[in-house]
Amino acid sequence: MNKRALRADILLLLTSCIWGFAFVAQRTGMEYFGPFTYNGVRFLLGSLSLLPLIFFLRRKPPRDGETKPPVSAKRLVLSSLAAGLCLFIAASMQQVGIIYTSAGHSGFITGLYVVLVPIFGIFLGRKTGIPTWVGAVFTLTGLYFLSAAGNITNINPGDIITAVSALFWALHVLVIDALVQKIDPLMLSSGQFACCGILSCAVALFLKEQLSLDAIIAGIIPLLYGGLASVGVAYTLQVVAQKDAPPAHASIILCLEGVFAAIGGVLLLAEPLGSWTLVGFVLMFCGMLATQWDVIFKGFTAKKRG
Repeated sequence: MNKRALRADILLLLTSCIWGFAFVAQRTGMEYFGPFTYNGVRFLLGSLSLLPLIFFLRRKPPRDGETKPPVSAKRLVLSSLAAGLCLFIAASMQQVGIIYTSAGHSGFITGLYVVLVPIFGIFLGRKTGIPTWVGAVFTLTGLYFLSAAGNITNINPGDIITAVSALFWALHVLVIDALVQKIDPLMLSSGQFACCGILSCAVALFLKEQLSLDAIIAGIIPLLYGGLASVGVAYTLQVVAQKDAPPAHASIILCLEGVFAAIGGVLLLAEPLGSWTLVGFVLMFCGMLATQWDVIFKGFTAKKRG
């Protein structure tokens, strides 16, 4: 492995770690803020944090053969609204769900979108192979182990809400995949974060979620981590890393987000880690990897030939 690829893998690992521990911040943030208030502020912070990077990259001279697409204000606004609405629904349900479940559960269950994206792709005329269906079986079985925790009649409602949010995360991925072909990804990200933040703040005002200066001071760390680190820093690291990272490496390393969420939950929130939970984590992680089998196999085959 060359130095650039190694650096890319390290950056992706750091990205996965930041995103995983963000579930701890989200869980902690619920002690001080309502779910929509927390999402509103953190996504607005995330949107603003990307502006310096966008400004820098737009002013940077293009590389040989590289072209920068022109920016259409109308297209940017409409695309941001479409992606931001999907993001708002997904993030809102995830944030409400995490009130009733653990950070580790939320991190792994959110990872269901890795399996759901290729399944949803069937309706768009894309082929879905056996690895996807194997991955679906593994992840759904793992979800059962996580949520039931040894009692069939005791399904955690927070896990179910988070699982439904994964449906919208998968839809969000497909929307982004369609839009990013015609618009700068960083500008789209900043726009959709702003849209999600504004919608979340509007709902927070409608629901009259309480917000005090004492709460802001006490919860400033999870709020800043969720907005600046999880959105601004981690997204920037991902963009930089995936310029040099083989797809196989990226798919595997980013799947570790759920693992870091579980580790953070245990270390920082003293969340229990029983045998059923461990089995659920392992099954879901295997399911995510199974879904990416074609990418992983092609990546290692290309590396071997190279």
